[in-house]
Amino acid sequence: MTAPTTAPTTASTSKMQKPLQIYNTATRRKETFTPMRAEEVRLYVCGPTVYDLAHVGNARPVVVFDSFVRLLRRLYGKVTYVRNITDIEDKIIDRAHELGVTIAALTADTTRVFHEDMAALNALPPDHEPRATEYVDGMIAMTEVLLAKGNAYAADGHVLFDTTSMADYGVFAKRSQDELIAGARVEVAPYKRNATDFVLWKPSSDQQPGWDSPWGKGRPGWHLECSVMAEALLGQTFDIHGGGIDLVFPHHQNEIAQSTCAHDGAAFANYWMHNGHVTVGGEKMSKSLGNFLTVNDLLAEQPGEAIRLTLLSAHYRQPLDFSKDAIVESRRTLNKWYRAVGDAEAAADLPEAVEAALCDDLNTPKAIAEMHRLSVLASDGDTAAASSLKAVGQVMGLLQATQEAWFQGGDDDTSEAYINWKILERRLARQDKDFAKSDRIRDELADKGVILEDSAGGTTWRRGG
Repeated sequence: MTAPTTAPTTASTSKMQKPLQIYNTATRRKETFTPMRAEEVRLYVCGPTVYDLAHVGNARPVVVFDSFVRLLRRLYGKVTYVRNITDIEDKIIDRAHELGVTIAALTADTTRVFHEDMAALNALPPDHEPRATEYVDGMIAMTEVLLAKGNAYAADGHVLFDTTSMADYGVFAKRSQDELIAGARVEVAPYKRNATDFVLWKPSSDQQPGWDSPWGKGRPGWHLECSVMAEALLGQTFDIHGGGIDLVFPHHQNEIAQSTCAHDGAAFANYWMHNGHVTVGGEKMSKSLGNFLTVNDLLAEQPGEAIRLTLLSAHYRQPLDFSKDAIVESRRTLNKWYRAVGDAEAAADLPEAVEAALCDDLNTPKAIAEMHRLSVLASDGDTAAASSLKAVGQVMGLLQATQEAWFQGGDDDTSEAYINWKILERRLARQDKDFAKSDRIRDELADKGVILEDSAGGTTWRRGG
C-alpha cells in the first residue's frame, strides 16, 4: 500500500551477534556464512524474463531475497545486491510476434509493470539491475575466451559450450550423465557434439534482434547472460548466488561451467541459495500449466503486504501451496499487527528469538510466530513489544505503512494498489488505441467512487463524493 522504504543499515550499532547459517545448494548442507570482504557482501539473484506479467511463483524469490538482503544489511552494513532483467530471449521474441508489438515495447511495458508489482510487495529495488542487452560485448568476449581455452566450439553459425571439456560438469546439479541428458531442456541439433552441450551464441535472422560478432549476426544464450552480468558488477568470484530451485539445472549449472572455465577454475559464487516452488493444490505453479495467479490480479483484490506475508509464511526452501484464502488470512493477521503496533518507533535491535530464527537460514515462519507473540503483548499496552514488532517488520518488509494508511485503503476493489493498476491498464489500452477499453476502465472506477483526472503530466485520481 505504500512505497517500500530503505532497509536499515545498522551494522555499526546493532548488537546482533548470531552467526548467519545458510543452506548451500552446492554442498547440500547448512554452513556458517563468511563473506569474502569484511566490509561488503555481494549477492546476485536471477531476475525475470520480461515477456509476460509476473506470477506468484516469480514473485517468491523477489520477496525471499529482499528479506534476506534486509537481514544482511543489519548484519554486515554494506550489501551489493544485483538482480538482472533478461530482455533478450526466445520467449520474448515469440511473445512480441504473437502480440504484434516490437520487442522494445514489450520489454519496456513488462518491466515497468514488474517494478510496480514488486514495489507493491514492499520489495526494495536492487543496487544494480543490469539488462542483458547492455552487456552483449562482454558476452562476446567471454565466448571468445571459452573458444580459445578449448571449452567451446563453433558449428553452423552457433557457438556451443563443450560439456565434456569440464570434468565435473553436472556435479553441482547432482545429476548423472543420463539425468543431465534427460533434463537438459536444450535444443537437439545435428551440429552438437554432445547432447548436453549448450548454446553460448546463436545466429539471428533479419527478423530477429542481433549483434555483430566474429560468428556473424546473432544473440547470446540465456545462461551466458547471467555469467557476464554477475562478473561485470560483482567480480569473478562473489559471495552468494540465488534463485528459484528450478534454476539449479540447467541454468545455474551452466553458469558455473562457463564462468569457472573462463577463469581457470576460479569459483563463480561461494554460496548458492534456492527457494522452493510455489504450488497450487500441490502442483507447481507455471504458465505452461495454466494454473498461475499473476501478482497484478491479486493486487486488484488484496494489498501487496498481505501477499508478501503469505509468501514468507513457509520456509523459503520448502514448497509453498498458495491460495487466495491464505492471502485473506494474512490480511487479517496484518490488521491485528497494525492495531497492536500503532505508531510505535522501531527498536534498534531485533528480539533475540527473531535474530536466532532469521540467522538460522532465514527461518521466516519462526520469526512470524514471534511477531504473533509480540502483537499480543503490544495489544495489552506493552510499548517495548510494539517497538520490537515494528523492528521485526522492517527486516521482514512488513508493517511498512502507518496504521492510518493501512486502514484507509477502503474496499478491496478500491484499494490504492488496485486503482494504480487500473490506471496503468488504461494507459496501455490508450497506447494500443483501444479507447473503448480505456473508457470502460474509467467508468468502472467512477462507479466505485474513484474519479480519474487526465493532464499533460499523466493521470491522477481522487475519491468522489
